[in-house]
Amino acid sequence: MTDDNDASIPKEPAVSHDESGRAVATRDGEHALPERFENPGLPPHVHRQGDHDEAAAKRSERQVAALFTISMLATVLFVVAYAMIGKDDDVTLPILGKVHALNVALGVTLAFSLLGIGLGAIHWAKTLMSDEEVVEERHTLRSDDEARAGAIKVLTDGAESAQINRRPLIKYTLGGALGLFAIPLGLQLVGGLGPFKGDVNDLRTTLWDTGVPVLGANGKPEMKNGKVVTRPRRLMRDPEGTAIRLSDVTLGSVFHVLPEGINNTPEPSNEKVKAAVILISLQENKIKSARERDWGLDGVVAFSKICTHVGCSVGLYEQTTHHLLCPCHQSTFDVTEDCKVIFGPAKRPLPQLKIEVDDDGYLYAPHGFEQPVGPSFWERG
Repeated sequence: MTDDNDASIPKEPAVSHDESGRAVATRDGEHALPERFENPGLPPHVHRQGDHDEAAAKRSERQVAALFTISMLATVLFVVAYAMIGKDDDVTLPILGKVHALNVALGVTLAFSLLGIGLGAIHWAKTLMSDEEVVEERHTLRSDDEARAGAIKVLTDGAESAQINRRPLIKYTLGGALGLFAIPLGLQLVGGLGPFKGDVNDLRTTLWDTGVPVLGANGKPEMKNGKVVTRPRRLMRDPEGTAIRLSDVTLGSVFHVLPEGINNTPEPSNEKVKAAVILISLQENKIKSARERDWGLDGVVAFSKICTHVGCSVGLYEQTTHHLLCPCHQSTFDVTEDCKVIFGPAKRPLPQLKIEVDDDGYLYAPHGFEQPVGPSFWERG
């Protein structure tokens, strides 16, 4: 049994009516929220100083133009920084420490370029554009022709109220800021289409093109005629870093290879993405190209692992078909025919690395690849 007066039991709200006959919900005799609200209407419009003072409007116009001008200057500085600051230049900043100067310069100038346009547009809207609130009554989905013509008039009047024609200084500086702001986007697009002329040689050569210094009894590099004496680089297992003998490469075996001494270079990661090689042993009579046999040893051949499509690592070898497969976009290369493309989007065969064996039985490369490795670029030739 429960008491009817128990406060834990919710009560249904009573309904009464006001003087106009509308239903009003009440609870325990207290006045509750009405079923409908009256339209509060719009508050009185507050005029701004620039609405009736031309001097104030001119001052706002100059402020907006100044912000657009800041955007233009920042965009110009972006272009200057892009062209003048080297990719290896560094700068030390509080908290962040040592960072690339080019990244900082491009980020700051692009930020000010955007900020100038954004603040200028906001200040323009707040001080000069019409700020009168307009109520649009509900209507059917398609207005009649008269209403549609009125909508066009509203747009025309809006352009008029923005004072774009009366304020030529804003019009021209806004056009300049927006026009120049397209330059950083286009500059990055053009810059990403290919390497600069000075970077082409870096793409043409790999660590296989250089030798390893020969150390003397004192542990220092030997010198001859004022130059360091070098020897060709051996083929080293990746990632163990151990040298490979010809006798280690049994029929059907596959080795992932890097050049000797790669970890002692200033930029090992950059060298690895160009010099990575796959070493494969197959029956010599399966090789159809005389040149491929001459650059190999007893059926052991070495090819670049960098796919000529977009630079993925070609590391999947099918022993029965002698095909190398790129896992990214399924470009397939025939190892028996100079690694020519037999399927997929790649357009060029994988470059072959000539290998020989030294007096100790270790494999080495007498010179680098005959052509640039990896994807094509305009200056490749």
